[in-house]
Amino acid sequence: MKDERPEGAEKPRRRRLPSDERRREFVTRAVEFFAEEGFESSTRGLAKRLGVTQPLLYRYFPSKEDLIHEVYETVYVNRWQPEWATLIGDRSRPLADRLNEFYNAYTDVIFNREWMRIYLFSGLKGVDINRRYMQLVRHRILEPIVIEARAEAGLPEAVPRDDEVEFAWVMHGGIFYYGVRDLIYESCVSADKRQVIADAVAAFLHGLALKRG
Repeated sequence: MKDERPEGAEKPRRRRLPSDERRREFVTRAVEFFAEEGFESSTRGLAKRLGVTQPLLYRYFPSKEDLIHEVYETVYVNRWQPEWATLIGDRSRPLADRLNEFYNAYTDVIFNREWMRIYLFSGLKGVDINRRYMQLVRHRILEPIVIEARAEAGLPEAVPRDDEVEFAWVMHGGIFYYGVRDLIYESCVSADKRQVIADAVAAFLHGLALKRG
């Protein structure tokens, strides 16, 4: 398309954003960038994508690690819903019902292409995003689930044993990998996510009961 500005006219300048808004914009674009390019990509490449200078980017994020930390907070920590903890611990309802509702809500958040790609890229390149998130999953999801399973079975609510948590990982990992196969590998998977979750929850609770004998 022909540029119809009068000869010699200046190009429109990039709109100057308030500092906080510019910072949020940089993080949002960094999420998109790392999801596409992975973590071996340089901040120079990100600055080019943003249309700003690398020194300007460093004014907001003194290092690549600082920027990655913000990406982690944005994509993983800030998407955690506080009501999920209340849901898991609501003993007025059977645990199976609670887990089904939780995992349907949880996967509505994490079954996102950017979320998945950043998680997988971080593991491949030694970035600690996925290790940190796995600790969050253990403390906020799996250990509470094991405690609730103990309570429902009439057992003491002791600190969850590692073997119990590993058993919960099997359920959680299976649900997670369903999303990976769908969003990353684009393989043929069941279109009924609710049924996949229901089957995983039922298998976990039945297997846990057998395990305890």
